[in-house]
Formats: sequence, structure tokens, C-alpha cells
Amino acid sequence: MNRRFGRTTVNHTVLFLLALVMLLPFLWMVLASFKSRSEVEQINPIPVVWHPENYKRVFEQIPFAKYYFNSVFISAWVTVLQCLTSAMAAYAFSRIRWRFRDAVFRLYLMTLMIPGVVTMIPNFTLMVRLHLLDSYVGLIVPAAFSAFGTFLLRQFMLTIPASLDEAAGMDGATHWQIFWEVIFPLARAGVITLAVFTFMGTYGSFTWPLIMIKSESLRTLPIGMLFFDSIYGKQTELIMAASVMNIVPLILLFSFTQKYLVSGIQLGAVKG
Repeated sequence: MNRRFGRTTVNHTVLFLLALVMLLPFLWMVLASFKSRSEVEQINPIPVVWHPENYKRVFEQIPFAKYYFNSVFISAWVTVLQCLTSAMAAYAFSRIRWRFRDAVFRLYLMTLMIPGVVTMIPNFTLMVRLHLLDSYVGLIVPAAFSAFGTFLLRQFMLTIPASLDEAAGMDGATHWQIFWEVIFPLARAGVITLAVFTFMGTYGSFTWPLIMIKSESLRTLPIGMLFFDSIYGKQTELIMAASVMNIVPLILLFSFTQKYLVSGIQLGAVKG
């Protein structure tokens, strides 16, 4: 009993120290957001004089609320579309038998090995020809499909008993009804997992919005925050204040979906 208690204590201590190390950059960011510009460069982590007005200055210097809305709006639409398209593709690859299904699925997965920078120029050219440059649609549509999302949901759907499909089919249900009313609700944990990954990835996207957006009214937060790092100097304290407000939606999203996120990852890895 003493040996087990000692081992548990050591494990918890190690985990606590690791968690503390991982939290240090976040704590520094929060504290730096309340410092003056000269004080940010000092070693002292605690502000000598607190400057909560840094958060107000962020809104005064850039249209932060508009950038905030753009980031959340684009991320939400990409998340909804990617979850829907990935779920439909996963259903076709896992629940419907058709010729060359597995071969097509392997070819589809091979696209995961192609770096994003390779497809960026063709995607940009396509958006220009479709006259979608500098628009919400141009930011949303290219990210609405995901080979990773299809793979994740396919693995999850393979854990659902095939007898449910057969029972629904005997009752006269179509493939769409089976997908939407039977399989999709049962794959909720997997869909939520994909939704969290997609939202976080899109919300923090930098390169694609940078080359697609020219209008200030369409800028997202990562692009808008570049204003604080210009040829006139880096306003580190305002960058930190904007960053703190930037990550609030991600913290809330993870807090509310943590249970589904863990179960979705575990169940999705059960069957290959």
C-alpha cells in the first residue's frame, strides 16, 4: 500500500510540474498584457504598475471586434461544412459496399502526405478564376473538405454495429435516412472531436487568409494583429492583450467539449 501510494505521489508530482511548465508561457502572456512597453522587456514577471487600459487600446487602434467576428464566423462555417462533408464521405467509405471502395479510400488518404504549401498555389489560382478572391467564400470553401476528418469519422463509424443499418434498411430507410437518423447521431463524439480540431485549426490559420484577403473589413484576428508589429516598432504589450482575448473562444470550446474530445479520440482508434 505504501509503495503504491508513493508511486502515485511521484506520478502526480511529475504531472503537476509538467503542467506548470506548459502553463508558464500562458501566464507570462497574461502578465505581459498588463505591463508597459518598457516593462515587458524586463525580467521581472509581475508588473510593477498594472495597465488594464492595454485591452482598451487594442480596440482603439484596430477594429478588433470586426476581426473577432470574422475569425469566429469563418471558423464556424468551415467547421460545420467540414464535419458534414467528412461524415458523408466516412459513411460512404465505411457503411456502403461498392467496387474499389478501399482503393479509393487509400488514394484519398494519400493526399494527407501532400504539404499544404504545395496545394496553396493551385487553390489560389482556382479562387482567382472563380472570382472568390477577397471574400468569405474564398476563405471557407477550400477548407470545407478534409481527408483527415474523413479518416477519423470512418474509423469511428466502423465501431457502430452493422445490424443497425440492416434493421433500418428492412424498415425501408434510404441511405440518407440511415446516415442522418442512425449513424450520424451515434457518431456524435467523433463529430465533436473533429469539430474541435477543425475550429481550432481554422481559427488560428494565418497563411491562407494572408494571401486571400485584401480588404481590412475581412481580415481575421491573426492578420489584424500584425498591426502591432510594424516598422514603427513592436507593441508587445498590446500583442499580448490581443492574444489573451484571442484565445478565449478556444478555452471555452475546449472546456465544454473536453469529455467528448477524449472519448471521441479513444473510440475512433478502436477499430481499423
